[in-house]
Amino acid sequence: MKYLYRIYQLVVALPLGILTTILTAITVAIGCTIGNGHYWGYAPGRWWARIILWLLLIPVKVEGREHLEKDQSYVFVANHQGAFDIFLIYGHLNRNFKWMMKYQLRRIPFVGYACEKSHQIFVDKRGPRKIKATYDAARQTLQGGTSLTVFPEGARTFTGHMAHFRKGAFALADELQLPVVPLTINGSFDVMPRMRDGHFANWHPLSLTIHQPIYPVGQGPENVEATMHQAYDSVMSALAPEYQGFVENPDQ
Repeated sequence: MKYLYRIYQLVVALPLGILTTILTAITVAIGCTIGNGHYWGYAPGRWWARIILWLLLIPVKVEGREHLEKDQSYVFVANHQGAFDIFLIYGHLNRNFKWMMKYQLRRIPFVGYACEKSHQIFVDKRGPRKIKATYDAARQTLQGGTSLTVFPEGARTFTGHMAHFRKGAFALADELQLPVVPLTINGSFDVMPRMRDGHFANWHPLSLTIHQPIYPVGQGPENVEATMHQAYDSVMSALAPEYQGFVENPDQ
């Protein structure tokens, strides 16, 4: 069965996935150029992510959407199990948001250009001025009423386990007094761990758990620390048993 699935990926899913990616990137770029970037920067990407998972026959389960209020901006923070985290959150969170992503992703053909045109936020750590520009862009996004999705570990896991959370996203939420929503991803590491980037995907169900928002109870370093630890514990609580527990990530 594994080899039939690989043949299917090679003959059907891969060519259709590449075509879908190119068409989506062009649609996003043109739509954001014409106008209404709030819509064109999100809707095509959402359907692209759903189509990719559909092409790979990967089932998805989502729990906790009832925790989100319709017109509220949030800072979403998720564990980073693998590349398929993007498809799961983009396709199934059902919330318009901007990504905070590594600046290196700007170099991906078509996709990088579409991300730039749709004003996704590239995290650039090559010096204090670039770091400041990153957080200025994130602050402007949140002040404009849009939500933000961040992987606070900053790098994909090598083991499926969680490493440390960084404070940046929590400091932004604290500054603007916005609720933080923890997200737990399960299955992405099993579909394609980072050690197998570019290889065949493994068939494995994906699940996304949307936890209750963590609202600020104050402002300043203590609130940042408390929110970060509460978010970490929430994400960890819904991880599959085999991935429970902290494991240091040397890439952080």
